[in-house]
Amino acid sequence: MIENSVVFAPKYRRKVFYGEKRLEIGAILRELCEWKGVKIITAEVCPDHVHMLVEIPPKMTVSGFMGFLKGKSSIMIYQKWGNMKYKYRNRSFWCRGYYVDTAGKNDKVIEAYIKNQLKEDELSEQLTLDIEDPFTGNKK
Repeated sequence: MIENSVVFAPKYRRKVFYGEKRLEIGAILRELCEWKGVKIITAEVCPDHVHMLVEIPPKMTVSGFMGFLKGKSSIMIYQKWGNMKYKYRNRSFWCRGYYVDTAGKNDKVIEAYIKNQLKEDELSEQLTLDIEDPFTGNKK
């Protein structure tokens, strides 16, 4: 089996993965991976994207698996939360593309990166400055 690092995001990179939705969308993705016989090594649902390290069987193409995962999960998400259909127009919950890389020798590094990604995102958000608009007095 070949390990692949996969990253995909919701349409417009909206930050929709909070609280209960984060856990339930993770459960949906795990269930769909089980259906196809794909083993999740590690995964993280971040506020604006999903990063997974998966083992895809050799008989299955990465593009075929991603098409199934994104398409079926969109349908299941809209069945669970019907009001999200209005925000994301029709049935396209996910962005059009995705990023994939074969893990190979770097699988331990990628696995550590995925596990620590939320901490890194939180630290980078702490470094942002709240700049006050000089014309309106509102923070940007």
